[in-house]
Amino acid sequence: MIGEIIAIGDELTSGRIANTTSAFAARELFAAGHEIYAMHTIGDTPDLIGEALKRAISRVDFVIVTGGLGSTSDDLTNEAVAEALDRPPTLNEEILEKIRSQLQGTGKKQSALEKLAWLPEGAEVLNAGERMAGYMLVHESTPVFFLPGVPAQARILLIDYVLPRLLNWQDSNNNHFRLRVYRTIGLPEYEINRRLSGLEQQDHVTIGYYPVNSEVHVSLTVAGNSEINPDPLFREADHHIRQALGAHIYGTGQDTLALVVGKLLQKNNLQLSVAESCTGGLIGSMITGVPGSSNWFAGGVIAYSNHLKEVLLNIDHDLLAGHGAVSGPVARAMAARLADRIGSRISISVTGIAGPDGGTEKKPVGTVYIGFFFNNKVQDTLYHFKGNRKEIQALTAQTALDTVRRALLAL
Repeated sequence: MIGEIIAIGDELTSGRIANTTSAFAARELFAAGHEIYAMHTIGDTPDLIGEALKRAISRVDFVIVTGGLGSTSDDLTNEAVAEALDRPPTLNEEILEKIRSQLQGTGKKQSALEKLAWLPEGAEVLNAGERMAGYMLVHESTPVFFLPGVPAQARILLIDYVLPRLLNWQDSNNNHFRLRVYRTIGLPEYEINRRLSGLEQQDHVTIGYYPVNSEVHVSLTVAGNSEINPDPLFREADHHIRQALGAHIYGTGQDTLALVVGKLLQKNNLQLSVAESCTGGLIGSMITGVPGSSNWFAGGVIAYSNHLKEVLLNIDHDLLAGHGAVSGPVARAMAARLADRIGSRISISVTGIAGPDGGTEKKPVGTVYIGFFFNNKVQDTLYHFKGNRKEIQALTAQTALDTVRRALLAL
């Protein structure tokens, strides 16, 4: 489905707050197989809100509106929607009762918060139990979702309510489209484009390429019609993409690399341990962001200084002095010694120079060694990553996880 995102708030148009909510929504919608026609950021001006909303409804399959749903005088989204779409404000008893129960015994007045319970006519609340409930309107057969502008609140409603609604809407209203997003790592965008260029010439098939940090996400859309069944075309294109990109595809849809690695570890009854230096805990953070990771993640050590490498990982002082902390022998030792200390069969380590300072002629910024211990064998691989400090750290973390993934796929 094709959608449009409208973010509302003077704090956004003035630059006081970055519009991260729209970016998050766009990423999640794309991962779910949807295309974004346009993204807008407008101030708290009712006329502009109404104009943008009516224009979006007329040209896309769904609309996401964020911001302006609060209780203060400058939160004008609901009023603007009611006016623009001719949907008079209606008191939502469910939200009103929630407000009353929350204020009971606090001594606070209800009147200021009652504004939250007045929604445009026909509004369907997404989740009255959330701090900001959000709601959906169907106007001229187009679903319009209204979410809070606060990223954490919008995230919950988008993932738990909006995406499932869109999936059901698509299934019930359009049987002629098939969409899939492939998540790849280890190939540049131009090489993926070269390998898939033949598909772009086929009728009814559309391929999109979207670099995301160290990854490239590839979208496949097959559009049929009442006379053309998209399923055979989709299966053929899917097979072509998988053959062309092979193991560089680590997942589809909303898979993350950490999630995929976790599933492989669980399948093989393994627990991973991580020894980090230049990434400063990023790999562990990516892993523990996956629910249930305690089943396959033993833990990690952030041994940033040479002293901690010696004390926590039992790295020989002479090895560090002779080769330097950023070296293959030290990367191997970090992985192997950590595995030995905790009795792990599989361990990964990273040590490198993330910059912007610290590089030398022999070891420039971006020099990274990844050590890998698995089934009593240890190895190291040298990489030369490009980018700023955060980009190099992200590339290192993703590459380390991909090292584990590829080893497990070979079992």
